Amino acid sequence: MDREQLIEHLRFAAEMGVTGVSRDPAWRTREVATIARDNQDSDGDSSGAEPDVIQPTAAVGGDQMVTIVKKTSQTPVTMLASIQAEIGPACTRCKLHTLGRKQVVFGVGNPDAQLMFVGEAPGADEDEQGVPFVGRAGQLLTKIIEAIGLTREDVYIANVIKCRPPQNRNPEPDEVETCEPFLFQQIDAIKPRVIVALGKFGAQTLLRTQEPISKLRGQVHEFRGAKLIPTFHPAYLLRNPPAKREVWEDMKKVRQLLNDVP
Repeated sequence: MDREQLIEHLRFAAEMGVTGVSRDPAWRTREVATIARDNQDSDGDSSGAEPDVIQPTAAVGGDQMVTIVKKTSQTPVTMLASIQAEIGPACTRCKLHTLGRKQVVFGVGNPDAQLMFVGEAPGADEDEQGVPFVGRAGQLLTKIIEAIGLTREDVYIANVIKCRPPQNRNPEPDEVETCEPFLFQQIDAIKPRVIVALGKFGAQTLLRTQEPISKLRGQVHEFRGAKLIPTFHPAYLLRNPPAKREVWEDMKKVRQLLNDVP
């Protein structure tokens, strides 16, 4: 990181209300011991997969951490690949394929991520590149992720719907209904510990509510085995910079949840 990038990073952190950082390695989530996902449902696993292997690791802050090495033939990588193949590169399940979208925007990031972000729908830049959150809002999301000590490579990012609505209009109910099962499959494959729902449509879709995002944010919800935290969409922050402080409060909750070893 050169001097100008560092200055810009510090300026952004100040805007978000960050008053300092810690040198404690436990502060950085990816340096805390790996937390495995439970590969069994509540009734037990009848798939014949090998049991997880529990290994002790070095102590952090005086407490012994545990790494659980997951042994299964169905990895998150293969599961995500199967979901993407099922959708196909030119999905025709809803009307969006007739309304100018260029390609399906599946998702990107670490298949073993503990933290997952769920947005609304691809925009023009995302439709062009085939990757979620690469435009101005995506650049801001990258800074938000870095503010809690992670990188985009540490997390997984997806949207409720996989194709761009014309003129970036709001997703319509039939489009959400058609596409959301694939999002749920992505979540079940990754098994994140924490999900951040970005904006109104991400939060309302996952939580099955019509409550405005202003009322939903700041709370922790249970969702498909993960803790779900709604917050404002980065595109909203571009229009309303003062709301960055509220997002920072939400992201501090995210960081705490990630650093709390179960």
